[in-house]
Amino acid sequence: MVEITVRKRPRTEAVVTQRKFFKKTARGKVIKVLRERYLRDDVSCGIHSCQVCASEQESVLPSSGLLEHPSFPNGHFLLPDTNVFLSQMDLMESPLFDPPIVLLQTVLEEVRHRSLPLYNRLKALVKADEKKVWVFYNEYRSETAVIREDGESPNDRNDRGIRKATAWYKSHLELSRPAIRGQSRPPQPAVVLLTDDVANRQKAEKEGLPCVSVRKYIEGYKNSSQLLDLLSASGSDTIEPTAAMAIRQALYPEYLPTATLLAGVKSGQLHQGHFNANQYNYLEGSVLVPAFDKPVLLAGRENMNRAVQGDIVAVEVFDEKEWKAPADEVVDQEATLKNDDAEDSEDEGEDDEVLAERKVLNAEAAKQAASSKQPTGRVVGIIKRNWRSYVCHIDSTSLTSTNPTSLSQQTVFATPVSRLLPRIRLRTRQAPALIGQKILVTIDRWERTSRYPEGHFVRALGKVQSKEAEQESLLLEFDVPYRPFGKAILDCLPPEGDKWVVPPKSSTHSDWRDREDLRDLIICSIDPPGCQDIDDALHARRLPNGNVEAGVHIADVSHFVHPDTPMDHEAAARGTTVYLVDKRIDMLPALLGTNLCSLRPHVERLAFSVIWELSPEAEIVNVRFTKSVIASKSAFTYEEAQIRKDDPKLSDELTESIRLLNDLARKLKAGRMAAGALNLASPEVKIQLDSSESSDPVDVEQKELRETNSLVEEFMLLANISVARKIQETFPQTAVLRRHLPPPRTNFEKLQDILKKRKGMTLDVSSSGALAASLDKCVDPNEPAFNTLVRIMATRCMLSAEYFCSGSVARDTFGHYGLASPIYTHFTSPIRRYADVLAHRQLAASIGYSPLHASLHSKSHVERVLEVVNKRHRMAQMASRASIEFYVGLALKARSEKGTVLEDAFVIRTFRNGLGVFVSRLGIEGLVTFKREIQFDADNYTITAPAEDHDVTISVFDKVQVTVEVEQDKNTQRGRVVMYLSKPIDSRRL
Repeated sequence: MVEITVRKRPRTEAVVTQRKFFKKTARGKVIKVLRERYLRDDVSCGIHSCQVCASEQESVLPSSGLLEHPSFPNGHFLLPDTNVFLSQMDLMESPLFDPPIVLLQTVLEEVRHRSLPLYNRLKALVKADEKKVWVFYNEYRSETAVIREDGESPNDRNDRGIRKATAWYKSHLELSRPAIRGQSRPPQPAVVLLTDDVANRQKAEKEGLPCVSVRKYIEGYKNSSQLLDLLSASGSDTIEPTAAMAIRQALYPEYLPTATLLAGVKSGQLHQGHFNANQYNYLEGSVLVPAFDKPVLLAGRENMNRAVQGDIVAVEVFDEKEWKAPADEVVDQEATLKNDDAEDSEDEGEDDEVLAERKVLNAEAAKQAASSKQPTGRVVGIIKRNWRSYVCHIDSTSLTSTNPTSLSQQTVFATPVSRLLPRIRLRTRQAPALIGQKILVTIDRWERTSRYPEGHFVRALGKVQSKEAEQESLLLEFDVPYRPFGKAILDCLPPEGDKWVVPPKSSTHSDWRDREDLRDLIICSIDPPGCQDIDDALHARRLPNGNVEAGVHIADVSHFVHPDTPMDHEAAARGTTVYLVDKRIDMLPALLGTNLCSLRPHVERLAFSVIWELSPEAEIVNVRFTKSVIASKSAFTYEEAQIRKDDPKLSDELTESIRLLNDLARKLKAGRMAAGALNLASPEVKIQLDSSESSDPVDVEQKELRETNSLVEEFMLLANISVARKIQETFPQTAVLRRHLPPPRTNFEKLQDILKKRKGMTLDVSSSGALAASLDKCVDPNEPAFNTLVRIMATRCMLSAEYFCSGSVARDTFGHYGLASPIYTHFTSPIRRYADVLAHRQLAASIGYSPLHASLHSKSHVERVLEVVNKRHRMAQMASRASIEFYVGLALKARSEKGTVLEDAFVIRTFRNGLGVFVSRLGIEGLVTFKREIQFDADNYTITAPAEDHDVTISVFDKVQVTVEVEQDKNTQRGRVVMYLSKPIDSRRL
């Protein structure tokens, strides 16, 4: 028998092996946490051919380190501290930067604590094949573990732990390469502490450890001229301020301390919310806060106080007598600040730009109407920054030298593609080469003394208006993950690949366990043209008792995507498939999305079916849910299904099934409308491409909606509602649901006022039913498109629908306002939406098919996942719209080269110096501006402009004709759609 020895740890070791800390619970209670850590002496160094470490793990660090740096001729390894990863992640990710790196556990944990997005990027860096990064678990190695000393801050303790690990590596390398008798000691590679913390460097030097700042290290590195541009301004060495800097005037108020901000928000003296910039006026922003029905207005640079779109800010609301109304003038940043100097923009005196901004603000203040005033305030602090990389263009007028061979550093302006962002000052040696390129820029800091934020260049995306650069910039702008699926994810796919088939029916085979065989049912799918990821299919048949059986069959994605696997994690991170005009960014690998899960015709597929018995009046008699195997009999486009339904010569089973489904869908829709569902509208257009191989746009046309569109929509809604009821009943605390909150009545005030004054119509917003009824009455007999326009404008007054965890909100807030349904979820598109995958897992558990994974029993986990999914869903919609706008611009450019493009448009907004118009045929909005003074009646939403022999009055809802052109900006080389009024007057004369 094997002898087992039990060793008792001495009490004196507890100080080192136990980690004690305090944390606050969600309810504010402070608890002490005591964690035991087991120290060992076999944690590997990760260096190849190390004679001391006997590890089974594959080493990733070369034995001699990097030999190409002049400061370390014997080779070296880099050991960065935490702040290097927090400030210089773009450098660390660059393919030009590839030294062997030791990543300490202390650093990894501190990055996770400080910034989860950067932690995720760091994890990806560790896994990248082209990088040489070794994670050294210094907190578990007996020689490198440290404990916090009395009076020592957590930051100082971590710095000491990093220095101790550096010293251990130094001595470890000496042990692994002992001197041979009679020979000189072989050259030892250095382990270099990389830090921008001056105090930490001084302590390391005293301890005899090699250390260097990031900038100094990069100056001696290969490709230094390109890598220096990647350095973050916030992470650079501390520089002694010059006399000029010392006397520089502060342009913005100082932020309040974080503790003061949080206490102020808690007491109600301050208010917290997301900062939203005004796309028409760069000198205005707003923050929606719970305490007020209307957003808090921030007028002027000082009151916006360096907030950037999406930042979570704390605002102080002024006394009511200081409240203002939003500006009614278009104020363009590029036009107002075109003469600003990137080098001198920090020395702000009474220059032309400041005077121009002050003039605009004073003019607006003088024209305020008391009735339109709203809460007004100022930003007093930032709760959380939303800074990331932004797609920009270099402003050519800000260059001091355009010599393409010049490598001198210049300070230039980068103008973001988004109108919601300020210009960014950056220092670069590559400025002349970047003219006419789309580039990626990250904001690093925004000092009180600088009019603009400072940032650094990340990389060039390609030539402006090239499709490749535009497509990549669009994905980056809306934070769409588009990297190829990695090996770990692809390893989760069935090993048979595209040869996988549903196995022959067998009671013993796991794929057939508890599945219904529905292969003989007359099932078909109806989708847009060219659809490859077919999520859903339908069937209907009459029952002997006079009722109808109808079924919705959804791809059984959860059979292939298992919880807590690399593929599941990637799908959760992507959240949704993103549809661009000529490209699709899939949530799942193509093998699943367009093949094994796709319900293609004449192929057996696994499905999750919802089957109802409905009365002839489409009332639900009963519903059941089952896993199934189906074989779709046909895949129709909406147009093909419509033609088949309408053809009186056809009476086969499939056609009759479509007719039966359509008859039920009409009754289901009538029932929804009677319950108060809204029939809203959004501008939907279709881009006609040259051919299936080419992505050159030929023309733009409005999407045609047929009865069969409504047929599919109604049954998908019915399935989603039925599934929502089932999973909420089974999992009342963690059901994945979707809601659409009623909009605040104040959202509709402006639209109500415009309709009343311009058309004499009323809009009742007391309930969704009342709103639906009053929208039906907004009809202009002379203009059929008027009702659609009003519905589009009403849609913009709504709140966005969102996914939520059932246990996280009150039961009376579950409802979907637009659908007039008390409960709703998404179940019908699991190939392209991750929320649907979660709903599938919960439904499978609720019918006893499979147990629910532990993560879906955790309310906090479900909340975290849905927060990501909601963000990805919003971004995907914005990316799709931006893609359409880009292709509309290309189509317009091609048309304008053949002649003038004239389009009918509706006026949707009036300004003191222009009009906002909507071109329904193109599905785009535009701005028509006037350079000359015109009469503006804000109360009646009209402008009056001089024509040849009389004045012309134009108001909101008027139909006008516009000339549409695509103009190239001289500075940024960016193409943009520009509109001019042609009728009733020519705006170019104004």
